[in-house]
Amino acid sequence: MDVLDLSRWQFGITTVYHFLFVPLTIGLSVIVAGLQTAWHRTGKAGYLRLTRFWGRLFLINFAMGVVTGIVQEFQFGMNWSAYSRFVGDVFGAPLAMEGLLAFFLESTFLGLWIFGWDRLPRRVHLATIWLASAGTVTSAYFILAANSWMQHPVGYRLNPVTGRAELTDIWAVLTNSTTLATFPHVVFGAFVAAGAFVAGVSAWFLLRRREVELFRTSARMAFAVTLLAAVGVSVSGHWQAQIMTRQQPMKMAAAEALWEDESSAGFSLFAVGDVENGRNHVSIQIPYGLSFLATNTLDGTVQGVNDIQARYERLYGPGDYRPVIGLAYWSFRLMIGFGMLAALLALGGLWLTRRGRLPKRAAFYRLAIAGIGLPFLANTLGWIFTEMGRQPWTVFGLMRTQAAVSPGVNIAEVAATLAGFTVVYAVLAAIEVRLLIKFIRVSPQDEAEPADAVPVLSY
Repeated sequence: MDVLDLSRWQFGITTVYHFLFVPLTIGLSVIVAGLQTAWHRTGKAGYLRLTRFWGRLFLINFAMGVVTGIVQEFQFGMNWSAYSRFVGDVFGAPLAMEGLLAFFLESTFLGLWIFGWDRLPRRVHLATIWLASAGTVTSAYFILAANSWMQHPVGYRLNPVTGRAELTDIWAVLTNSTTLATFPHVVFGAFVAAGAFVAGVSAWFLLRRREVELFRTSARMAFAVTLLAAVGVSVSGHWQAQIMTRQQPMKMAAAEALWEDESSAGFSLFAVGDVENGRNHVSIQIPYGLSFLATNTLDGTVQGVNDIQARYERLYGPGDYRPVIGLAYWSFRLMIGFGMLAALLALGGLWLTRRGRLPKRAAFYRLAIAGIGLPFLANTLGWIFTEMGRQPWTVFGLMRTQAAVSPGVNIAEVAATLAGFTVVYAVLAAIEVRLLIKFIRVSPQDEAEPADAVPVLSY
């Protein structure tokens, strides 16, 4: 390995690790706000207990997300200074807006929510959690706008004197078509993750017959959130696939192991390919599926890897413009597969808990607990596909990854920081899991209830 390889590994590890916390933070913030709203409107103590119970877990996850996110941003100056110099005028704008506007909104009102339970009027206190949640979602938008610019650069000009990209239209950056497609897909994915988490923890209590009435309500709510969000992921993913086909056709071709331009192309279910010679030995497909996914028509033409490679060589010069085909192909499939499993589990949960019922077999509760990991796997694989499928570009069409790495960093320095981050993140992971387990085991019945809360549950 060289500096480039190790720098990519380091950024990939820290990014994937950080994104384990992001979707759960986004989804839980809205779920907690919704539960507090239900308590505010009904006065039922059960909603208050759930608000505080899930609120504790949300805060633990939020704190870990902040810590890991700060480390991630430092890498732009440490390992990727050439990239930062080239795109800093553009890439820094949405990140600065995220820090000055969204994160400020998020952290300020979250602090008011934490310390304002007995100090603020109930309506004002309710507003603080909604504003904190809005800050969380807005923060995601600005960060996705920055990432989307790397996928589809807009609103800039290249300065021939400095050799840098300069911002000319911030509105174009913030309304990038890639951002508008990616944002709902990521947010819906966050709700799938949060819903599966709430459902799995609720199943843990139901398996042990603790607070059955309370956590049956929590589980049904979580199953509904997961299922509805999964539908949103599917619809937004279809839109995103069409955008990707137009802007990064090589990524879509790699995701389907499609080697030649093809009309009425089928969606690949399983393929065994020969990357060196650019062909498949085995290909099992759903007829017309890829054309519909990519173009919204059954007879649409989808570009293939070999033909795109030839076009890119004429456009950008000699080079290999293919990502790692096998990685793109299988990460795309596994992303979809894990997401579908989470949706099916949620659908089964809603059916088994209908009309006041509970699943009779312990196996379903265990499946729900294990199912917590499904959306996180789907989200992780989705980002691996998104970023690895863009290779060999850091900024598509403008800057290749090999030109983005810091020129003054040596392999020993990158290896040392990679090892250090890995150890630190392992410790943080242990702390996160231990804290979550500790506070999950604390029953909501231990929560103090205000005098005006209705003590009787009726769901």
